[in-house]
Order: sequence, then structure tokens, then C-alpha cells
Amino acid sequence: MEAKLIIPDSVLQAIRLPEKRIQSELLKELAISLYDQGILSFGKARELAQLGKYEFGKLLGEREVSRHYGEEDLDDDMIYARS
Repeated sequence: MEAKLIIPDSVLQAIRLPEKRIQSELLKELAISLYDQGILSFGKARELAQLGKYEFGKLLGEREVSRHYGEEDLDDDMIYARS
């Protein structure tokens, strides 16, 4: 399944970023928000943001978003540690 967001041209034109960065920045903002609200896990949020673990964790720290650490995160860390 794939979802597409429709953002009005007037909104896109109002975003003060180079056109090449708009999509990636919007994905990061969406990922941060959904993670902060507990809607997405860390792993899925970083996937949405198209960032590695370290980069996404750093971004959360810069935005002062507290890390959530649940069983899924522990499982991911255990898999990573064993590889």
C-alpha cells in the first residue's frame, strides 16, 4: 500500500526551502511528529524520514523529542547487536 499526500501549490510555494529539499524535509517533519505522538515506532519513523538510526536519533535530540523505547526497539537492537 502506498499513500500520497496532496499539498496545494500555494502551500508548496510558501515553503522557504529549495525545491529539491522540500520532499525530504516534509518526510522528516512527518516522521518526527508521528514518532513523538507514539503513532510510529522509532524504526518506522526513521524509515519514513529516510535516515539511519544515528541520524534520526540525532534529529530527535535536536528537536528535544524524547525517545520511546519499547519491545520492538529492544528487538531491533538485539538483531543489530547480533549482526
